[in-house]
Amino acid sequence: MADNIDDIAKKLQDAIFSGYSPRLKEELFNAANIGRIESPDSYVRITGVCGDTIEMSLSMQDGRIREIQFLTDGCGFTVACASYVTRTSRGKSIEEALAIRPEDVDQYFEGLPEENKHCAKLAVMTLCALLEEYSKNCEANDES
Repeated sequence: MADNIDDIAKKLQDAIFSGYSPRLKEELFNAANIGRIESPDSYVRITGVCGDTIEMSLSMQDGRIREIQFLTDGCGFTVACASYVTRTSRGKSIEEALAIRPEDVDQYFEGLPEENKHCAKLAVMTLCALLEEYSKNCEANDES
């Protein structure tokens, strides 16, 4: 019986996500970096125009993003976009991570549905705010 339920679930998933790229499906079902860093070097929480919220936290080491995680109350597309953005920015410098654009996310997923392109914008906007907050904190510490 369990095999039958698994088969039905697989068929439903295949039907629901039939028009999406393999990369998008992979990111949806195997999202990376979900969680919250304890004692992060930077933390932000941004709510997009759609009402979805993404929280991101990071820790830096030697001028590079050592660890970055996110939490969201958003849809699967928001999860996939935040997962991609955090995965892609890990190991990068601030300048390199700030170069990530919503168009890069859309292109990686071979085109997000039009009604979900804002999810890429929200994920990138949250990353940018996180890095700006980190830079602001560094400047404040330098002035102390």
